[in-house]
Formats: sequence, C-alpha cells, structure tokens
Amino acid sequence: MKRTAFSSVMILALTLTACQTQTPGDNQALGAPPTADNPCGDKSKLAPQLQLYTWVEYIDPALKEQFETDCGVKVTETNYDSNETLLATLQSGATGYDLIVPSDYMVQIMVSENLLQPLDYTLIPNYKNMGAAHVGQYFDPEQKFIVPYFWGTSGFAVDTSIIADPAASWKTIFEPAPEACGKISMLDDPRETVGAALMYLGYPINDTDPAHLEAAKQALIKQAECVKAYDSQSNDDLIIQGETVIGHIWTGDAILAGLPDVGGREEIVYVIPQEGCTIWQDNMAIPKGATNLYTSHIFINYMNDAQRAAQNAEFVGYGTPNEAAKALLPEDMLNNPGISPPAETFARLQWIEDVGDALELYDRIWTEFKAAVGG
Repeated sequence: MKRTAFSSVMILALTLTACQTQTPGDNQALGAPPTADNPCGDKSKLAPQLQLYTWVEYIDPALKEQFETDCGVKVTETNYDSNETLLATLQSGATGYDLIVPSDYMVQIMVSENLLQPLDYTLIPNYKNMGAAHVGQYFDPEQKFIVPYFWGTSGFAVDTSIIADPAASWKTIFEPAPEACGKISMLDDPRETVGAALMYLGYPINDTDPAHLEAAKQALIKQAECVKAYDSQSNDDLIIQGETVIGHIWTGDAILAGLPDVGGREEIVYVIPQEGCTIWQDNMAIPKGATNLYTSHIFINYMNDAQRAAQNAEFVGYGTPNEAAKALLPEDMLNNPGISPPAETFARLQWIEDVGDALELYDRIWTEFKAAVGG
C-alpha cells in the first residue's frame, strides 16, 4: 500500500504532549533531564561507554568525539549492512547494544516482537525539533519507541560522463545501455532490490502476489548479467572510482558521490525514477534489555540539538527530520531535489511496509535469486 500522507501539525502537538508525560516501560527512575545549558544531564548516572549499532558512515565522527569530551562517554560503533541483519542479531539474543538505528518497516517488526524499549521523552527535550512529516507514521503511530534520525529515497546514481542523458526510469538500470552492462551495482538488500524490480514491472513495492514476486525474481536474474556487485556499503566508492556507471543507491551516498569537495565527482547525478522509488526513514531506538538507558536517552537528545543535527546532516548527506536544523543547512543542500523532492515526485514515493507472513515469500525469492546468480 502506498503511503504518502503526512501527519498534521495538530497531530504533532498532541503526540508531543503525550510523549512528554511518558515514562520508561519498566518505570525505572533514570536521572535528571538534560537542558540546553547542560546537555549531559546528570553525569554521575552516565555510563562510561555507549554501544551504538548502526549503518556504516552514518554519524559524523567529530560528534562522537564531542560527546565524549562534553559528557565523558565514549561512543563505540558497530555496523550492520541491512535491517534484516540487525533483526537477526537481536533475535539471536545478542546483548550489549545501547542504541540502534532501524528503518521504518523494521521498527514495526521489532515492536511486534517486543524488541524495543519505550522511550522516556522527558529525557529527550530536543524531540520538539521533529517535523510533523516524520512522527506518527505507520511504523510507530503512537510515537512510543523512536526518534527520527534521517530520511531519504532509494533511486539510482548515474555517471553522466558515460551515460550522458539517462532516462528517469527503472528501465535505465534494468534495461541498461551496452556501455553500462557489467558496470551496475544494486543494493544488497532484499526489500529494496526486490522492490526496485517490482516497481520496474509496474507493481507496488509491498506486493505479496506470488506471481508478481516470481516475475521480479526473473527480472533480477536477467539483469544480473550486467551487474558487477550487490553492495550496500561501498556502492558509492564503486561509482566514484569508475568501476560502475550506474548504482542503485541511497540518497546520501549518491549526493556525496557527486560532490568533488568530499572526494566525489560532479558527473555523478542522482535520479528518482518516474515510476517511483522507496521513501525510508531511519530512527534512533533503544533495544529491549539495554542496560544504559539513561546514557542512551542523553545521547539521542544530544544529537538532536539543532546545531549538531545540522552538522551531522552535512556530513552524512541525507535529509534531516529536525526542523530546527534545517535553518542552519546550506541552501544548495536544502534546494537539492534529490534530498528534498518536489511534491509531484514525493507523491510517487512508497514506504516499505511489514508484509506479515509474506516476508517468508520475499526471503525465498531473494534466496533463490542469489543462488541463481551465484551471490
């Protein structure tokens, strides 16, 4: 089902009121709330270390160092390459993570499996900076478990020095020009990549019709003849270095790949296909069983100070849900249609949603596809 409707400002106000009176799920007395003058709250109750489990290159290292300087807490980062890897890690009973960054549909799954800790929003006063578009969404309608972190889309990047006039269509990547064959990368992500094939075929991204999913698998198998890599972590490097000329890619990676001042090349442009593509939102959340609850809350609030959120957005290159931070961003970032799509483009975007029991079908389709192409 296509999800494009935004929450109203009134819903935001009601959500904030509700959140501000919420207490942690275990009623644990955590500590004093942070303030603008004292962003670290009660330092005596902070843990010496915060274990952050997140996507690669998804936080400005300078902000981690600043948090350690200001609050005395070292942020230790571990990375995963997909939401499914994150889920499997938590389902296996792995402990020790204080903070995770799941995407929209994965939040919904984790809530249903009781894997997330309800937040105490009295300890996150900077939550007030969140825009109405990013709260009360289908994956956490009562806004109990998450604070929005970044949002974006999943289209494709093109090296226009090789493909001079790329069509804004999934045909560009599924029916590639001869000069692109063998030089394409696709995300190594079952929902994103199967979803791209579904949209190419004219089907919705959350389609559960077995025949349509089989058709998507066949489209991916046929395309594989021209695919160099299935890669979610270094696909930006591949296109910058000229090893690929088209890459199925997340917004921020594509935008940064096109910026010479951060090592990219201006010939690389980001395309949102006319058929639509994924809209996603990553979120800060605390896994159930985390022991450093107070420190996690303080860090979430710390990162959502307007200045720090703006600094982080410039480093990562994705759209920020933090409205106060937007006023501090450079105009070229605010006006970039890849980061902030116009309304007519936004209307074609689709959320990846929990497909329930059909997830087993997606897993089978992905496994069969990978076996067929030797991946």
